[in-house]
Amino acid sequence: MSNVHQNFVQLHQRAGLYVLPNVWDAGGARLVQQLGAVAVGTSSAAMAWSCGYADGGALPDTALLQRVSEIVGVTSLPVTVDIEDGYSDVPDAVAERVLRLVEAGAVGINIEDGAGSPAALVGKITAIRSALGGRSLFINARTDVYLRGLAEGDEAVGMSIDRLQAYARAGADGGFVPGLRALDEVAAVAGAVPLPLNLMWLPGMAPFAALSQAGVRRLSAGPALFMHAWTAMAAATTDFLGGVMAMPEGAPGYAALNQLFSDR
Repeated sequence: MSNVHQNFVQLHQRAGLYVLPNVWDAGGARLVQQLGAVAVGTSSAAMAWSCGYADGGALPDTALLQRVSEIVGVTSLPVTVDIEDGYSDVPDAVAERVLRLVEAGAVGINIEDGAGSPAALVGKITAIRSALGGRSLFINARTDVYLRGLAEGDEAVGMSIDRLQAYARAGADGGFVPGLRALDEVAAVAGAVPLPLNLMWLPGMAPFAALSQAGVRRLSAGPALFMHAWTAMAAATTDFLGGVMAMPEGAPGYAALNQLFSDR
């Protein structure tokens, strides 16, 4: 196990919550490291949009691998990559793609059941573990019970628990339940699953301290940072097209930005 991978695993084992900024390019990875992040995640949606593709399995494998290689090249932090459903229904094809990401330097992945069956994701996780042959990789198994509205209330809690327990038996290291927000339901899932629980930040969520108290160990930004960046660029572009451009307060100068990447 590499030191970077070991550090990433330990983030999930310590008491309390850690937050994971989700980026889409090397510049963003360098920025969040400079600001004190302890790990870097990619957002599949943000990465797809920044490459000119819709989210939902459209991003070409070559583009994904290129971006991940660039991100790993500029940060000393652990990098985990969101690969949606693995971009294939064939477990061995998913495993081959994951091996290429590991060779590029990724220490973790998110992989989701999406609209597919839990058995399909179990098969993919099993194939990944087999292909790794003992090499280290943090597999964060995501279930979309809440995100896709497959159930509500106690039924959603039970379905999420059942799925994450199955993914744990297959070899997952973490459980990811985007869309889950009610603290009592968070606590129920966290208490019944033998995996550190990851949630995705959404507007209106409980404070970070309350999420931590309920058992959340990792909170991802998802596409939120991209949406912030998009909004800021849209406002600045509107100003520029209207002839009233001005630098925002606190903006770094050219020399500071260039130095950040000269020291890679």
